[in-house]
Amino acid sequence: MRIGAMFDIDQSIDNVVAQVASMASAGIETAWTSQIFGYDALTVLAIVGREVPGIGLGTAVVPTYPRNPVMLAAQALTVQAATGGRLTLGIGLSHQVVIENVFGQSFDRPARHMREYLSILIPILEGEQVSFTGETLRASTFGPLGITAPPAPVLVAALGDTMLGIAGRMASGTITWMTGPATIEAHTVPTIRAAAAKAGRPEPRVAVGLPVCVTADTDAARTKAAEVFAIYGTLPSYRAMLDREGASGPADVAIVGTASEVVSQILRFADVGATDFAGAPFGSAKEIKASIDVLAGLVNA
Repeated sequence: MRIGAMFDIDQSIDNVVAQVASMASAGIETAWTSQIFGYDALTVLAIVGREVPGIGLGTAVVPTYPRNPVMLAAQALTVQAATGGRLTLGIGLSHQVVIENVFGQSFDRPARHMREYLSILIPILEGEQVSFTGETLRASTFGPLGITAPPAPVLVAALGDTMLGIAGRMASGTITWMTGPATIEAHTVPTIRAAAAKAGRPEPRVAVGLPVCVTADTDAARTKAAEVFAIYGTLPSYRAMLDREGASGPADVAIVGTASEVVSQILRFADVGATDFAGAPFGSAKEIKASIDVLAGLVNA
């Protein structure tokens, strides 16, 4: 299981680069960033990748609706060319409240949208010319994009059965958020593996993203997690995964405890079939550093 960490992009670019450089020095294998309402995630990864050699880079995740798949393919391949092929491209639908209210787009038929999006995106990433007409998207390129770079593996943010099926049949795997170990074992892994096998594809990657806090005060850390990550307990897709896990909220699936307790909780995901783990360190500066050190220790061990 590859060990990664999500880095904080709510700071200057220079500080972002320094943060990822510190992760790389510690031994973290992959640095992940989200695309929310700040920096453009892929532009940041191109900058970081030029400044910090060696470490893998990932988006968790870039929303599809605001970006034409031809343009996203060009952007991802540009990052690949800039970083020597170190990008894992995580994409997702985002949420109805974001797509309709922030971007002013329809969130109608999200599963069909993702199928059609991947039908355009992946062939272009693989150096093909595309001529595709769907019900929600269409594209007809004049030829392959003129970018010499390896295709980036695509992970789809997939939680329910339908999206896991799409990810298994069409993409390299999935990346989850706020999904606990029991759900990964009983639902996520078997569903996406079955879809990939039926489609004759290789066994898919399953990347797990969760908050992590190495601390001596577990109760305080879970209280903090409940505050910091409260929004995820209200969004329907994450709420469904929390309910499957029997969790009342994000604090219940956050990985919290002493160093040895956190290691044990993370390793459980390897046991149930996860191929990648992306920890989102939170808490005090001391706790965040301790969390990074524990993640790096898993790699070094």
